[in-house]
Amino acid sequence: MGIDRLDGRIIVLLAREPRLGVLEMSRRLGVARGTVQARLDRLQSNGVVRGFGPEVDPAALGYPVTAFATLQIRQGQGADVRAHLGSVPEVLELHTTTGGGDMLCRLVARSNADLQRVIDRVVGFDGIVRASTAIVMENPVPLRIIPLVEQAAEQAPGRPGEDAGDRDGDRDGDRDRGREKDKGR
Repeated sequence: MGIDRLDGRIIVLLAREPRLGVLEMSRRLGVARGTVQARLDRLQSNGVVRGFGPEVDPAALGYPVTAFATLQIRQGQGADVRAHLGSVPEVLELHTTTGGGDMLCRLVARSNADLQRVIDRVVGFDGIVRASTAIVMENPVPLRIIPLVEQAAEQAPGRPGEDAGDRDGDRDGDRDRGREKDKGR
């Protein structure tokens, strides 16, 4: 599922100001409230926007140490290892991978010494054969999505004669443009 420019503008606005309401978004974007709501509903139902929850900093919770662990697992143990790692609160993410390991997980800990406790808990499961851990020293490019959203929106194919304001089948974009023309008179 691709996005168009209006979808991109909505996502960027929400990413920058997640507490913004639909009415204020529609005002800032210059489109009808119904258009913004319909776009948000579609973006959610298509899995583009997965949630509106808070972005929590583990360091602010007392977990300033971040590490990545590459895990090699026993064949046929993937589901059990996933369940085990899912039960460890300090495992923030888990990915199955290709290459030197089978899984990559992002861990947090209260200190370097506490990281050893977390690693022991992670690898203390029979399905994990080997682990290699790298401690994050600095995060110069934190997780971000806005540049990717902007690129995807710019690369969106459009149909001839179609404006982002009416791509979803409603004509709110046309009404909004009409209102803008009336204001200029």
